[in-house]
This record gives sequence, structure tokens and C-alpha cells, in this order.
Amino acid sequence: MQTVIVIGVISFASPRALAVGLALAVPLTLTACGEGGESDPAVAGDCPTTPVDVVVSVEQWGKIVTALGGACADVTTVLSGNSGDPHDFEPTPADAAAFTGAQLVVINGGHYDEWAVRLAESTAPDAVVVDAVALLGGDHEGHEHEDHDHDHGGANPHAWYSPAAVTDVADAVTATLTELAPDARGYLEARHTEFTAAMQPYRALIDKIRAGATGKTYAATESLFDDMAAALGLTNRTPHGYQVASSNHADPSPADLDAFLRLLSDRGVDVLIYNTQTEGSLPQQLRTAAERAGVPVVDVTETPAPDAATFEAWQVAQLTALAAALGIEA
Repeated sequence: MQTVIVIGVISFASPRALAVGLALAVPLTLTACGEGGESDPAVAGDCPTTPVDVVVSVEQWGKIVTALGGACADVTTVLSGNSGDPHDFEPTPADAAAFTGAQLVVINGGHYDEWAVRLAESTAPDAVVVDAVALLGGDHEGHEHEDHDHDHGGANPHAWYSPAAVTDVADAVTATLTELAPDARGYLEARHTEFTAAMQPYRALIDKIRAGATGKTYAATESLFDDMAAALGLTNRTPHGYQVASSNHADPSPADLDAFLRLLSDRGVDVLIYNTQTEGSLPQQLRTAAERAGVPVVDVTETPAPDAATFEAWQVAQLTALAAALGIEA
């Protein structure tokens, strides 16, 4: 049976139910580095016990898990960089072997990395599974839309763009690592404290943009950034038909594309959010229309930028560019 982390109790279920919270059986009293002897190993960089074997499906979460686990987690990230589309990824036998013996598996969920769900079930049945989308309860906060409801039949699978999911996953990973390696409690608490401190520029930028973005609108070539945009208080004006088609990996109708192009040419939004990793000529057509109309274009990526050493560095760079495009001093 696979352990499922839930708020207040540890229960058991199949990996399709997956982790949805923190176990009170694994209390976390987070302390700063250097506060007492237990935190000293974190300063030295040595794990006081055998590291936990961890497998992470995608790099977006891999960077976070690596930062939290430090020397007390042997982390294998299956899909790194631009090595494949997680939706269509076909794991190799070597990828499957990476799950063997895993004590903790961290996945995105939301049908984004179903291959990892299957491998966790078949190859690591005793592992604890932390699922980012499940932690949000499948109830991702909606955006403020104009005249229509962008309902795509479920949570946005790009959970790493949800600040709430980032916090939930970090807490769940630390709680689980502490349960699996109780002798490393002080080390892991210190790592969590360090991660929280490192994320302060990210949190501060979110607060600053939200405070200055009242009444600001956006459109997006994909739904990738929507959860972050919602957290920032931006209003989504992406044409409904276009966004539904994009979310279902289908081509928009000519009418939906025309509506998007007219929105941009009329300067009907304050900014265009552009996923640079999207293939095809259609996104470029939208970018060209925005640039011709003088609508600022903010580039975002689905996977961490190659030059970003950490998750927070990747996110801060994008948020800084967005703040500039909106005329908000960062």
C-alpha cells in the first residue's frame, strides 16, 4: 500500500488518490539555522543519517525538492530541462528503474505526468507520493474573467505557477522526509528555513505586483501562467474559445484566433504572456500582433530556464520582467 499524506492523519490508498496535505503525526517546528545543536549539521552540509531515496517526475519540482532535502535526499529527477514534453513522455527502462526502491516520489499530478503515477504504482508501491495538484485539492482558484468563465473541466496542471502549491509541496516534502529520516529532523528543519528565506524575493515581488496591478489585464498564448496571474490579481481577457482550444492542445477556430488578434491590435490588454517553449507559427503570429500594437510581451517558460540555478531565481526573473511590463517598480 502506498502512504498518502493527509491533514491530521496518515492513511493508505492507491497512488491515484495521492498526497493531499501534511500529517500531524510528523509535526514541523521550523527553526532557523544555528538555533540549537540539531540545526548544526545543516550548516556543515552533512546529513546525520542515511539519505532518503527520492524520485521527482519533472525539474520544476526537482529544484525545490533538491533544495529542501540537501544531503539528506538522494534526488533523481526523471524529466529535466527541455528533454521531452511531460504530457507525451514515454519513460525508458532506465527511467522506470529509477523508481525502484524510492521512498518518496514527488509528482505534479493533474494528468500532467501520468507516466510517473503509473511508475510509482508499479515500481515503487511502498513509496510516499506527494502530488502538487492533489495538495491543492483540485480546487484551483479561478481568475477574474470578463463576460465568461474559463472552465476547462479541472485544475490547471501547471501547479508550480501557483504560489500556494509551492508552499504546500515544500511543507509536504519536508514533513515526509522528516518522517522517513527522523534523525535528520534538525537538518531538514534548517533546510526548510533556508528555502523559505530564499523564497522571500519571490513572495515580495508577488505582493508588490498585486498591490500595483489593480485593474490590469492580460492575455496568454497558453494557460501556463494563469494561476500566478490569478495570485497577482490580473484579469484574464484571453478569448474564451482560444483558451479552451489551447488547454485541450487543439488548434483554435479561425474566429477565435481572429478575436485574439483583434484584442491585441486594439490594445485590449495590458500585457501578453508568451510561452517561449510553444512550437508552431500561431503563437508567433500573436506575438507579432502584440508587438505591432505596442502591447508588452512577457516571456515565460514551462520548464526552468537553463541559466536559473534555483526555482526562485527562475520565477523572480519572470516576475521582474512582468512588473516592468506593467509599469510597476520592482
